[in-house]
Amino acid sequence: MSKIKQLLILLFIAFVSEFSIAQNNTNSPYTLYGFGDISDNYSGDQRAMGGVAIGSRSHTSINTVNPASYSAVDSMTFMFDMGITMMGSRFTNNSTSTSKLTANLEYITMQFPLWKNTGFSMGVLPYSFTGYNFTTTAILDAVAYPDTITSTRSFFGQGGINQAYTGFSVQLFKHLSLGVNAYYMFGNNINNRYLTFNNTEFTPSYQRDSIKVNSFRFRYGLQYNRVFDKKHNLTLGAFYEMKTPLKATYAESTGSIIDVPTPLQSQFKEFETPESFGVGLNYNNNKQFSVGIDYSVKNWADVKFMGVTDTLANQSRLAIGTEFIPNLRGRKYFDRVTYRFGLNTSNSYYKINGQLPPNNFGITFGLGLPLRNSKTVVNATFEYGKIGSNTSLREDYMKFTLNAVINENWFFKRKL
Repeated sequence: MSKIKQLLILLFIAFVSEFSIAQNNTNSPYTLYGFGDISDNYSGDQRAMGGVAIGSRSHTSINTVNPASYSAVDSMTFMFDMGITMMGSRFTNNSTSTSKLTANLEYITMQFPLWKNTGFSMGVLPYSFTGYNFTTTAILDAVAYPDTITSTRSFFGQGGINQAYTGFSVQLFKHLSLGVNAYYMFGNNINNRYLTFNNTEFTPSYQRDSIKVNSFRFRYGLQYNRVFDKKHNLTLGAFYEMKTPLKATYAESTGSIIDVPTPLQSQFKEFETPESFGVGLNYNNNKQFSVGIDYSVKNWADVKFMGVTDTLANQSRLAIGTEFIPNLRGRKYFDRVTYRFGLNTSNSYYKINGQLPPNNFGITFGLGLPLRNSKTVVNATFEYGKIGSNTSLREDYMKFTLNAVINENWFFKRKL
């Protein structure tokens, strides 16, 4: 049990790190919209398969996307997973391009059995990231202003919403597993806008707003698993989240940059999280080859954001992925390495000037690297993705995720 106490201490340290670091995971102008970049909470190995997780039921990794999966944990196993990411993005429009690089600790989770056919999980995950810093310039109407007057708009945002979760799962009737996650959401988004001119006769101005979140929500999951001929394993999974009021405090401040800034004034605004659901199918052959497909929907168009329901759009996501281990008992190291590949596509949940941007696209590849004489695995994942288009703003990104899944026998008593 002393090892468990050590891990709980490590979890607390990581929790503090998550609170202080995870809000710097992006530098994208697209996080200006809505709550920012919404995270799907895939672990490193799931990302390598394109984000296939709903039907995944593994003894060697933690699947927070579908809480029904927790009951698959071995009866004497304690798993601990920590993931870090580094992302390089290139932003391109018709005339210019620029590059950005970010990196941070992203998530930390743990999982262990409570008793036979049950599993428990807890940890800290991101819900959304906000981070951007860009400017736009324009020349005022030449008829109204004969002298050339240039206006500059500067946009700066930072922050993010985190979520601490606990989850429980139970296996019923040998083939059916049910699970639930409870999330406590916390954090804030801060957005700043500045308007300046190259003529001192025009008064510069600013606007600042913030959203501070302290709220709860729940996710429910199920998995139906069947084994055929002892080596063919098929799992059908699903999850559901109901639309939930988001307890959040909104504050806003506007005025002139020249004057003494006024404090943020709290205002009543309504926020909600969307109804979400997804289904997934996963096939595994003899624990060496697996392939899966996921489809999920988030009904953002029905939620209230800033008190209105016409600013966001329903989002759907399709992912397919596969993994392969050449030889589980091979003597050569690379025979026991897991090779993963995946594809995914989705649409944005926000609108730009009332229109949806083109669909997002991602392609992924990863390796599961087992440590010698241990069940612990280090996963390395590479992802290329595209957001937007050249006609407005296109983001091409390369994301690298590194996570370690510590998988050891914690509850086994040695006999003397």
